[in-house]
Amino acid sequence: MNELGSLRPSQLIFTFGVGSLVDLPKMSALVMGLDDWDTRYCKEIEEDRLVAAIQKRLGPQLNKLYMPPIKLDSMDNDVAAPAIGVPVAPFPRWMRCSLCDTLATVDSGVFKLLQDPYRPDRTEYVHQGCLKSKGNRPPSALSVRFLVACKEGHLTDFPWVNFVHKGKVPCKPASLSLREYGASGDASDIVVKCESCQSERRMADAFDEDFHFSCSGHHPHLRLVEPSCTEKAKTMLLGASNSWFPIALSALSIPRATDKLGKMVEEQWSELKDTEDEDELRLMRKRSQKFQSLIPLFSDFSDEDIWGAIELKKKGIGKAAAPAEDLKLPEWEAFSHPETVEPNKDFRLVRVDPPKGFEHYFEDTVRVERIREVRALMGFTRLESNADFAEATSLKDLRLTRLSRESPRWLPSSEVRGEGIFLRIREEVLLEWQKRDEVQQLQNEFLESHKAWRKLRNLEPGEGFPGIRLVLLHSLAHALMRQIVLDCGYTVCR
Repeated sequence: MNELGSLRPSQLIFTFGVGSLVDLPKMSALVMGLDDWDTRYCKEIEEDRLVAAIQKRLGPQLNKLYMPPIKLDSMDNDVAAPAIGVPVAPFPRWMRCSLCDTLATVDSGVFKLLQDPYRPDRTEYVHQGCLKSKGNRPPSALSVRFLVACKEGHLTDFPWVNFVHKGKVPCKPASLSLREYGASGDASDIVVKCESCQSERRMADAFDEDFHFSCSGHHPHLRLVEPSCTEKAKTMLLGASNSWFPIALSALSIPRATDKLGKMVEEQWSELKDTEDEDELRLMRKRSQKFQSLIPLFSDFSDEDIWGAIELKKKGIGKAAAPAEDLKLPEWEAFSHPETVEPNKDFRLVRVDPPKGFEHYFEDTVRVERIREVRALMGFTRLESNADFAEATSLKDLRLTRLSRESPRWLPSSEVRGEGIFLRIREEVLLEWQKRDEVQQLQNEFLESHKAWRKLRNLEPGEGFPGIRLVLLHSLAHALMRQIVLDCGYTVCR
């Protein structure tokens, strides 16, 4: 296993997660499934509310969240350092010679992989036997731009041989080339040709509205084939925005403990959660190097007190978990009643007065000085985002492409810490606003657009409309973000 590039942990959740295509400096690669990941170099993230919600959809066997493996800076120049990272594989498997336009797979023997352990960004495939090459270095081979995918999340190489022969019995062996006639890169200017029988075809044919393939049922990130797929596969371009949509779930870390010891146990839960009984705790306090750093924190408490707090925490986790739809409810309660939540290193709320002149509009104004959010990647979709066929809160109905061959025991996750503002608009103000004629007219227009949008996707037109209040809150949120940009110099990134 060799290093090919670098990504931030959050990118491996929302942009280049399992099953997605990554554009590396010299080739395109597919992020492999969790079965190929090495969790020895992954840091575990604690967030029991999020784990409980995910278990509702993926099963009780899932009990851990891991950050993607991170390579230390000290390992950059150490050739003997272990290969730490996320596994990828070349995809699509078809490549084209940049000089002679020969089209072949990476395992056909036509192309050779050149690796540089000191410059992983230079790793590439080359066409060593290129007849047009005149220099000492063979020309680079480039990943082809065309793929085939279906709505069930399957992804496969474009069927070049069958396509160029238009469904007829292909030549054996078929020697293919892929040439571009023009600088636009348009599919109508790209021609695939069989050099054996001289058959050729323009790639524009692959994008005709009525043109489709039978899906092969291939999940390349899992090295798995599901031949029973009945969906029609469509041609898509490498790097297309609809090639991968993440299905992620997130939760804010809300403190539950109200006493000093309970808060300390919550904050150090990753070190204490595997403790079986009070005797083991006593032994840990005396001999475990892992516990040595925690001794000053718990010096004022007895073994019995600490074990009691650990048991209380375990009982809280073991209670029947709230359904995923209720993940936001405890967060809403905490923000609406900040005085009832004890602050800790990851959570601090301060109630403040509404801005001058806006007292009539806001019931609660809370300054969020510290907040931690944990996000977990549950799966993904292709061609259509999850919002195209299910409500955002209905996890059970999502058309989910899985991240591992078997039911996962862990999920890739990330955590972010930050700050924010919580505003609660008075109910009477909202009701008065909704009675306005122009607002009711606007709501009808949004409702009709919503029905048309769902009808195009074969969904029940009248369901799932969030109401005009969401439009108001969405607009207000964007206005506030823009104002913060002007006042503080932040960037509007989401």
